[in-house]
Amino acid sequence: MGNINLVIDGKKVKAGEGSTILDAATSAGITIPTLCHIKGQVPTGNCRVCLVEVEGSRTLSGACHTPATNGMVVHTSSPKVLATRKIVVELLLTAHTGDCVNDANAEHCALHNLASDYEVGAPRFNVRSPRFYPAEESNPYVKRNMSKCILCRKCVRVCSETVKKDVLSVGYRGFKSKVVAGFDEPLTAEACRDCLKCIEHCPTGALSAPARV
Repeated sequence: MGNINLVIDGKKVKAGEGSTILDAATSAGITIPTLCHIKGQVPTGNCRVCLVEVEGSRTLSGACHTPATNGMVVHTSSPKVLATRKIVVELLLTAHTGDCVNDANAEHCALHNLASDYEVGAPRFNVRSPRFYPAEESNPYVKRNMSKCILCRKCVRVCSETVKKDVLSVGYRGFKSKVVAGFDEPLTAEACRDCLKCIEHCPTGALSAPARV
């Protein structure tokens, strides 16, 4: 049994040493949404969807990387959390220029589903130069549509830490940041074959299997 006692959404929860708020909540059957988290890997907190309210803290905390501590009181669905989470999802949608509304596979887009859950409509933020990239279908195993990418970096981490290939990385800076292969080259079959781990972990459909595979 865990030796850390905390309260999450009014429920007394026990957690083990080294547990995060997300770990503790998950063990207690409390759902906190995530888009960038990979179980078993060091959390990065890139997406900010898992923000929660910790009593006594001035700011909201990322559940995936904030350690659970004894006596902590956490709220995962307070008005402040829900309002902030809604804005985070809206901001992610601003950079996610994939046409989910007309996409037959939209139900597989975790961001699209979160937007539906939190009743987030079309983004209100104006972007002068939306990130748009043509779909890449030259690789027989992986179809890439970087217009749908939200830079969660899960594909990069899985490729590096799980598959040990380092085929993918993040290139450029700021709003121009993009997941690239090599020096932003086409993803060749020689470099990336059929492990499909990146597709498994992509939360938005930016990476998918071509219909012929």
